[in-house]
Amino acid sequence: MTTATRPGGGGRARAAITARTLRTDRWWLAPLVTFVGLGAWVTYATVRVFMHQWFFVEEYLYLTPFYSPCLTDICGPAAEFGTPLPSFPLIPEAAFTLPFLLLFRLTCYYYRKAYYRAFWLSPPACAVPDGHKTYSGETRFPLIFQNAHRWAFYAAVVISVINTWDAVHAQTTGLGLGNLILWANVLMLWAYTVSCHSCRHIIGGRMKHFSRHPVRYRLWTFVSMLNARHMQLAWITLGTLALTDFYIMGLAAEWFTDLRFVN
Repeated sequence: MTTATRPGGGGRARAAITARTLRTDRWWLAPLVTFVGLGAWVTYATVRVFMHQWFFVEEYLYLTPFYSPCLTDICGPAAEFGTPLPSFPLIPEAAFTLPFLLLFRLTCYYYRKAYYRAFWLSPPACAVPDGHKTYSGETRFPLIFQNAHRWAFYAAVVISVINTWDAVHAQTTGLGLGNLILWANVLMLWAYTVSCHSCRHIIGGRMKHFSRHPVRYRLWTFVSMLNARHMQLAWITLGTLALTDFYIMGLAAEWFTDLRFVN
């Protein structure tokens, strides 16, 4: 093994290591799984939002979260808030609302770590060199917009409220498996949303004396508990979103019927 001369002379010289990394474990497995998982979800979601069909079950008022709120003139009975927007063949209905939800996830601290490593190799893992020659962090376009995470959180709260209304609205027709799936998705979305670091800071970030704010302290403690599970909730909600959409699509396409408990 060769050694590199220490600047200034003196002291022990540093070994000149030519290997890219000294890690011998399967450090590449985690970014690979993340790449496959996120890639598969994005592919499915992209296909679904461009289908322009099978997003609403009128009999049970099931509306997929991928199309909620539905605001274009092809929404029909699914347009609970009116149809102020025209429909375009090449523009999905979700294009008017989904960007707000995607902005929240794209700027999420966990997702930033996940796709930086899996897609940009920046860096692919700890103790593994960055895949790029230069690094400017999040100080230049477009990554400087990651600082908008706080505002994206507010938009995500609005979307979560709308999804909650969709579940409540569907509940007026009775109780079926679709209702349980809708509610499970809504609960997971709320858990992921409020476990956000921005939410935790908004609730208790400026408190200097917890004893003087007992209600906020309890809320901060609850959010902190969820925050420790933020990564798991991020993946769980991707699963519940896809499951909810696929189930409603299957019902709308008449591939199967809804399991009803109370009509």
